[in-house]
Amino acid sequence: MNLIILERDDFVEPGIAKLRDRRLLHIQQVHRAAVGDQLRVGLLDGKIGTGEVVSLSSESVELRVDFHSTPPAPLPLTLILALPRPKMLKRVIQHVTALGVKRLFLINAYRVEKSYWQTPWLAEEKLYEQCLLGLEQAVDTQMPRIELRKRFKPFVEDELPEIAAGTEKLVAHPVTEQPCPVDTPHATTLAVGPEGGFIPYEVEKFRAAGFHAVHLGPRILRVETVLPVLLGRLYPSH
Repeated sequence: MNLIILERDDFVEPGIAKLRDRRLLHIQQVHRAAVGDQLRVGLLDGKIGTGEVVSLSSESVELRVDFHSTPPAPLPLTLILALPRPKMLKRVIQHVTALGVKRLFLINAYRVEKSYWQTPWLAEEKLYEQCLLGLEQAVDTQMPRIELRKRFKPFVEDELPEIAAGTEKLVAHPVTEQPCPVDTPHATTLAVGPEGGFIPYEVEKFRAAGFHAVHLGPRILRVETVLPVLLGRLYPSH
């Protein structure tokens, strides 16, 4: 982890945090820290700073913390993502979190197998764990908001127009003529389909909601590959 993320329950007194979980193991085994060492820490949904090791044992570590800098700016993007395969879901959540996505809707689509919705990795605590890993990687503290939508049509017709209001509306689709824009100055709502893409009916529903279909070229990419490519193309300076 590139950032040790602290939560408010970690504080045993003002300015002093005590850790006993996997963060302790990381401090011991990866940082090989000793009393007096300075580590990079961040307060969940707060600022980033330093933590001085004031005590260290096999059971716990105490850090004297000082938060003084702001986390990276979030991407001005809302991601609408067809639910990936469970094995891919964990990596996808980590990747989009590390890239700065703060609002994510996992939705159903024709090519999303019903069994995907039964995976334990959709449990709130499991999604939270994967988001934490993404934040630690990217030196960020702002927890994303993830929402699940199991019914495609009601979501696209009834909710999406308000969610996407005032943004550039894009749906990734390999069979279209318009390339994905580069370095857009606009806030964006981006819809990405499952393996194999959205079916034509679904693309038309997005178009009816004001979305423009865009492509990345002739190659068909996996979801875990296409997401960083799309986000890096839309917001290269982020």
